[in-house]
Amino acid sequence: MKKETLLEIILGTTGGLIFAIGMCMCLIPEWNLFKTGVVVAILGFIILLCIIPVYRSNHPKKEHAPINWGIVFTWFIGVSGALVMGFGMSKVMVGDSSKTDLLIGIITGIVGLLICVFNYPIYSYIKSNKD
Repeated sequence: MKKETLLEIILGTTGGLIFAIGMCMCLIPEWNLFKTGVVVAILGFIILLCIIPVYRSNHPKKEHAPINWGIVFTWFIGVSGALVMGFGMSKVMVGDSSKTDLLIGIITGIVGLLICVFNYPIYSYIKSNKD
């Protein structure tokens, strides 16, 4: 492993954790740390932005290949599944949720998870039909 790759991993992990902690500080009202959380989240985002010059200096530009619509479709399915699963999780975690909200959240979360799980077989099917 090159030291530049290790630097990208360290910056990504550190920046992601600091950004996540800052967002938690902002979004958990019991902590009463909104302003501090904004500063910490911005610091984490700046660390994440430091990956860009490191990446560009070590990876040369490539010629653009034609668009692989199978990968675009796979990304669309993956993002959609993650959003559906996140919606279900948020329905479950609402403070004073009723039993119907809990049930809807669990079912929606499972559906989103299944969408994410079946994403790779769908991509494999699209790729095998394209070749």
